[in-house]
Amino acid sequence: MEQAVEATEVGAAKAAPLLNINNIEVIYDHVILVLKGVSLELYKGGIVALLGANGAGKSTTLKAISNLLRAERGEVTKGSIEAMGERVDNMTSNELVKRGIIQVMEGRHCFEHLTVEENLLTGAYTRRDGRAAISESLEKVYHYFPRLRERRTSQAGYTSGGEQQMTAIGRALMASPSVILLDEPSMGLAPQLVEEIFEIVRDLNQKEGVSILLAEQNTMVALRYAEYGYILENGRIVMDGKARALRENEDVKEFYLGLSSGGRKNFREVKHYRRRKRWL
Repeated sequence: MEQAVEATEVGAAKAAPLLNINNIEVIYDHVILVLKGVSLELYKGGIVALLGANGAGKSTTLKAISNLLRAERGEVTKGSIEAMGERVDNMTSNELVKRGIIQVMEGRHCFEHLTVEENLLTGAYTRRDGRAAISESLEKVYHYFPRLRERRTSQAGYTSGGEQQMTAIGRALMASPSVILLDEPSMGLAPQLVEEIFEIVRDLNQKEGVSILLAEQNTMVALRYAEYGYILENGRIVMDGKARALRENEDVKEFYLGLSSGGRKNFREVKHYRRRKRWL
Protein backbone atom coordinates (compact mmCIF):
# COMPACT_ATOMS: atom_id res chain seq x y z
CA MET A 1 0.00 0.00 0.00
CA GLU A 2 2.77 2.44 0.97
CA GLN A 3 4.75 1.51 -2.13
CA ALA A 4 1.70 2.36 -4.24
CA VAL A 5 1.36 5.68 -2.43
CA GLU A 6 5.02 6.45 -3.09
CA ALA A 7 4.61 5.60 -6.77
CA THR A 8 1.61 7.92 -6.91
CA GLU A 9 3.64 10.68 -5.28
CA VAL A 10 6.47 10.25 -7.80
CA GLY A 11 3.98 10.65 -10.63
CA ALA A 12 2.27 13.56 -8.93
CA ALA A 13 5.59 15.36 -8.47
CA LYS A 14 5.82 15.74 -12.25
CA ALA A 15 2.46 17.51 -12.40
CA ALA A 16 1.39 20.86 -11.02
CA PRO A 17 -0.19 20.72 -7.55
CA LEU A 18 -3.96 20.84 -7.36
CA LEU A 19 -3.66 23.35 -4.52
CA ASN A 20 -0.61 25.55 -4.05
CA ILE A 21 -0.26 27.90 -1.07
CA ASN A 22 2.84 30.02 -1.52
CA ASN A 23 4.35 32.00 1.37
CA ILE A 24 1.09 33.50 2.65
CA GLU A 25 0.81 35.92 5.54
CA VAL A 26 -2.47 36.51 7.36
CA ILE A 27 -3.26 39.49 9.57
CA TYR A 28 -6.37 40.03 11.73
CA ASP A 29 -7.69 43.49 12.56
CA HIS A 30 -4.81 45.05 10.56
CA VAL A 31 -2.53 44.32 13.52
CA ILE A 32 -2.37 40.67 14.64
CA LEU A 33 -0.01 38.54 12.54
CA VAL A 34 -1.38 34.98 12.60
CA LEU A 35 0.30 33.19 9.67
CA LYS A 36 3.90 33.93 8.69
CA GLY A 37 5.17 32.62 5.35
CA VAL A 38 3.06 29.45 5.17
CA SER A 39 3.60 27.33 2.05
CA LEU A 40 2.12 23.92 1.25
CA GLU A 41 1.01 21.79 -1.68
CA LEU A 42 -1.79 19.30 -2.27
CA TYR A 43 -1.64 17.03 -5.31
CA LYS A 44 -4.56 15.39 -7.06
CA GLY A 45 -5.78 12.31 -5.23
CA GLY A 46 -3.74 13.00 -2.10
CA ILE A 47 -4.46 13.39 1.61
CA VAL A 48 -2.30 16.02 3.28
CA ALA A 49 -2.39 16.64 7.03
CA LEU A 50 -1.91 20.09 8.54
CA LEU A 51 -0.91 19.41 12.12
CA GLY A 52 -0.27 21.43 15.24
CA ALA A 53 -1.59 22.37 18.65
CA ASN A 54 -4.68 24.47 19.27
CA GLY A 55 -4.01 28.03 18.09
CA ALA A 56 -1.16 27.09 15.76
CA GLY A 57 -2.97 28.52 12.72
CA LYS A 58 -4.50 25.42 11.11
CA SER A 59 -8.06 26.74 10.82
CA THR A 60 -6.80 30.14 9.66
CA THR A 61 -4.89 28.44 6.84
CA LEU A 62 -8.02 26.64 5.65
CA LYS A 63 -10.11 29.82 5.88
CA ALA A 64 -7.47 31.68 3.88
CA ILE A 65 -7.79 29.09 1.11
CA SER A 66 -11.60 29.21 1.10
CA ASN A 67 -11.73 33.02 1.44
CA LEU A 68 -13.63 33.08 4.73
CA LEU A 69 -11.24 35.38 6.58
CA ARG A 70 -13.03 38.64 5.87
CA ALA A 71 -15.99 37.57 7.99
CA GLU A 72 -13.55 37.47 10.94
CA ARG A 73 -11.74 40.73 10.01
CA GLY A 74 -8.77 38.84 8.63
CA GLU A 75 -6.98 39.09 5.28
CA VAL A 76 -4.15 37.54 3.30
CA THR A 77 -1.58 40.34 3.02
CA LYS A 78 1.27 38.49 1.29
CA GLY A 79 1.80 35.45 -0.88
CA SER A 80 -0.53 33.66 -3.26
CA ILE A 81 -3.09 30.85 -3.31
CA GLU A 82 -3.58 28.83 -6.49
CA ALA A 83 -6.09 26.09 -7.24
CA MET A 84 -5.80 24.03 -10.43
CA GLY A 85 -3.21 26.49 -11.72
CA GLU A 86 -5.42 29.56 -11.20
CA ARG A 87 -5.07 32.33 -8.62
CA VAL A 88 -8.06 32.19 -6.28
CA ASP A 89 -7.08 34.82 -3.71
CA ASN A 90 -9.79 37.26 -4.76
CA MET A 91 -12.54 34.80 -5.60
CA THR A 92 -15.63 34.58 -3.43
CA SER A 93 -16.38 31.46 -1.41
CA ASN A 94 -19.31 30.81 -3.74
CA GLU A 95 -17.00 30.83 -6.77
CA LEU A 96 -14.62 28.43 -5.03
CA VAL A 97 -17.47 26.02 -4.28
CA LYS A 98 -18.41 26.04 -7.98
CA ARG A 99 -14.79 25.14 -8.75
CA GLY A 100 -15.02 22.17 -6.40
CA ILE A 101 -13.18 23.51 -3.33
CA ILE A 102 -15.33 22.83 -0.26
CA GLN A 103 -14.56 23.46 3.40
CA VAL A 104 -16.03 21.41 6.25
CA MET A 105 -15.85 23.81 9.16
CA GLU A 106 -14.58 22.98 12.63
CA GLY A 107 -17.44 22.18 15.01
CA ARG A 108 -19.71 20.55 12.36
CA HIS A 109 -22.05 23.55 11.82
CA CYS A 110 -25.21 21.78 10.66
CA PHE A 111 -28.50 23.62 10.17
CA GLU A 112 -30.07 22.41 13.39
CA HIS A 113 -33.70 23.09 12.45
CA LEU A 114 -33.43 21.16 9.15
CA THR A 115 -33.55 17.39 8.79
CA VAL A 116 -30.40 15.43 8.01
CA GLU A 117 -31.50 14.98 4.39
CA GLU A 118 -32.37 18.67 4.01
CA ASN A 119 -28.89 19.51 5.33
CA LEU A 120 -27.34 17.22 2.74
CA LEU A 121 -29.37 18.74 -0.08
CA THR A 122 -28.15 22.24 0.79
CA GLY A 123 -24.71 21.05 -0.31
CA ALA A 124 -26.02 20.71 -3.88
CA TYR A 125 -27.33 24.28 -4.00
CA THR A 126 -24.79 25.50 -6.57
CA ARG A 127 -25.13 22.50 -8.88
CA ARG A 128 -26.89 22.80 -12.22
CA ASP A 129 -26.72 19.20 -13.46
CA GLY A 130 -30.31 18.20 -12.70
CA ARG A 131 -32.29 16.31 -10.09
CA ALA A 132 -31.22 12.86 -11.27
CA ALA A 133 -27.54 13.65 -10.69
CA ILE A 134 -28.30 15.15 -7.27
CA SER A 135 -30.34 12.08 -6.29
CA GLU A 136 -27.43 9.90 -7.38
CA SER A 137 -25.07 11.92 -5.18
CA LEU A 138 -27.48 11.60 -2.25
CA GLU A 139 -27.49 7.82 -2.64
CA LYS A 140 -23.71 7.90 -2.74
CA VAL A 141 -23.64 9.82 0.57
CA TYR A 142 -26.00 7.27 2.12
CA HIS A 143 -23.72 4.49 0.84
CA TYR A 144 -20.72 5.95 2.66
CA PHE A 145 -22.75 7.04 5.70
CA PRO A 146 -25.48 4.40 6.19
CA ARG A 147 -26.29 5.87 9.59
CA LEU A 148 -27.46 9.06 7.88
CA ARG A 149 -30.00 7.09 5.86
CA GLU A 150 -31.49 5.85 9.13
CA ARG A 151 -31.60 9.40 10.54
CA ARG A 152 -32.50 11.24 7.32
CA THR A 153 -35.86 12.54 8.65
CA SER A 154 -34.48 13.56 12.06
CA GLN A 155 -33.71 17.19 12.84
CA ALA A 156 -29.94 17.60 12.68
CA GLY A 157 -29.88 19.41 16.01
CA TYR A 158 -31.12 16.26 17.74
CA THR A 159 -28.53 13.91 16.26
CA SER A 160 -25.26 12.89 17.92
CA GLY A 161 -21.95 14.67 17.42
CA GLY A 162 -20.71 11.87 15.19
CA GLU A 163 -23.86 11.98 13.07
CA GLN A 164 -23.53 15.76 12.72
CA GLN A 165 -19.93 15.37 11.57
CA MET A 166 -21.05 12.78 9.03
CA THR A 167 -23.78 15.16 7.88
CA ALA A 168 -21.25 17.98 7.43
CA ILE A 169 -18.90 15.79 5.39
CA GLY A 170 -21.83 14.34 3.41
CA ARG A 171 -23.07 17.86 2.65
CA ALA A 172 -19.62 18.70 1.25
CA LEU A 173 -19.71 15.55 -0.87
CA MET A 174 -23.06 16.66 -2.34
CA ALA A 175 -21.28 19.57 -4.03
CA SER A 176 -19.19 17.14 -6.17
CA PRO A 177 -15.90 18.44 -4.76
CA SER A 178 -12.43 17.92 -6.15
CA VAL A 179 -10.89 19.24 -2.91
CA ILE A 180 -12.26 19.05 0.63
CA LEU A 181 -10.74 21.22 3.35
CA LEU A 182 -11.53 19.25 6.48
CA ASP A 183 -11.12 21.11 9.78
CA GLU A 184 -10.70 19.09 13.00
CA PRO A 185 -13.05 16.17 12.16
CA SER A 186 -12.09 14.35 15.38
CA MET A 187 -12.99 17.21 17.73
CA GLY A 188 -15.29 16.12 20.56
CA LEU A 189 -15.80 12.58 19.25
CA ALA A 190 -15.20 9.23 20.91
CA PRO A 191 -12.11 7.34 19.63
CA GLN A 192 -14.25 4.67 17.95
CA LEU A 193 -16.18 7.33 16.01
CA VAL A 194 -12.97 9.09 15.05
CA GLU A 195 -11.67 5.88 13.48
CA GLU A 196 -14.97 5.35 11.66
CA ILE A 197 -14.97 8.85 10.19
CA PHE A 198 -11.33 8.67 9.12
CA GLU A 199 -11.96 5.32 7.42
CA ILE A 200 -14.79 6.95 5.46
CA VAL A 201 -12.57 9.90 4.57
CA ARG A 202 -9.97 7.50 3.19
CA ASP A 203 -12.66 5.70 1.18
CA LEU A 204 -13.80 9.01 -0.31
CA ASN A 205 -10.22 9.77 -1.26
CA GLN A 206 -9.48 6.37 -2.81
CA LYS A 207 -12.81 5.54 -4.42
CA GLU A 208 -14.13 8.99 -5.37
CA GLY A 209 -10.79 10.66 -6.09
CA VAL A 210 -11.43 13.55 -3.70
CA SER A 211 -8.22 15.30 -2.62
CA ILE A 212 -8.22 16.23 1.06
CA LEU A 213 -6.38 18.85 3.10
CA LEU A 214 -6.92 17.83 6.69
CA ALA A 215 -6.34 20.18 9.63
CA GLU A 216 -6.11 18.01 12.72
CA GLN A 217 -4.87 18.23 16.29
CA ASN A 218 -4.91 14.44 16.70
CA THR A 219 -1.48 13.88 15.16
CA MET A 220 -1.36 10.13 15.73
CA VAL A 221 -4.59 9.45 13.82
CA ALA A 222 -3.95 11.99 11.06
CA LEU A 223 -0.54 10.57 10.20
CA ARG A 224 -2.00 7.09 9.82
CA TYR A 225 -4.36 8.23 7.07
CA ALA A 226 -2.44 11.04 5.36
CA GLU A 227 0.36 10.60 2.83
CA TYR A 228 2.16 13.85 3.65
CA GLY A 229 2.13 16.21 6.61
CA TYR A 230 2.99 19.78 7.58
CA ILE A 231 3.45 20.81 11.20
CA LEU A 232 2.39 24.35 12.12
CA GLU A 233 3.55 26.14 15.21
CA ASN A 234 2.88 29.79 16.07
CA GLY A 235 1.77 30.47 12.51
CA ARG A 236 4.81 28.95 10.81
CA ILE A 237 5.53 25.62 9.13
CA VAL A 238 8.28 24.11 11.28
CA MET A 239 8.48 20.67 9.68
CA ASP A 240 7.06 18.74 6.76
CA GLY A 241 7.54 15.36 5.11
CA LYS A 242 5.95 12.05 4.22
CA ALA A 243 3.59 10.81 6.90
CA ARG A 244 5.65 7.69 7.55
CA ALA A 245 8.81 9.75 8.09
CA LEU A 246 6.98 12.12 10.45
CA ARG A 247 5.60 9.20 12.45
CA GLU A 248 9.14 7.92 12.94
CA ASN A 249 10.71 11.32 13.65
CA GLU A 250 11.90 11.49 17.25
CA ASP A 251 10.96 15.16 17.68
CA VAL A 252 7.41 14.55 16.42
CA LYS A 253 7.07 11.46 18.59
CA GLU A 254 8.20 13.33 21.68
CA PHE A 255 6.54 16.72 21.22
CA TYR A 256 3.25 15.69 19.57
CA LEU A 257 2.69 12.03 20.46
CA GLY A 258 4.19 11.98 23.96
CA LEU A 259 6.59 9.21 22.92
CA SER A 260 10.34 8.91 22.70
CA SER A 261 12.99 6.26 22.15
CA GLY A 262 12.74 5.58 25.86
CA GLY A 263 8.99 4.95 25.75
CA ARG A 264 5.94 7.04 26.59
CA LYS A 265 6.57 10.33 28.38
CA ASN A 266 4.51 11.45 31.33
CA PHE A 267 3.02 14.93 31.56
CA ARG A 268 5.67 16.23 33.99
CA GLU A 269 8.43 15.34 31.50
CA VAL A 270 6.67 16.79 28.45
CA LYS A 271 5.06 19.99 29.71
CA HIS A 272 8.22 22.10 29.36
CA TYR A 273 9.04 20.77 25.91
CA ARG A 274 9.24 24.21 24.24
CA ARG A 275 12.69 24.82 25.73
CA ARG A 276 14.12 21.79 23.91
CA LYS A 277 12.58 22.00 20.44
CA ARG A 278 15.28 21.96 17.79
CA TRP A 279 13.36 24.23 15.43
CA LEU A 280 12.89 27.10 17.92
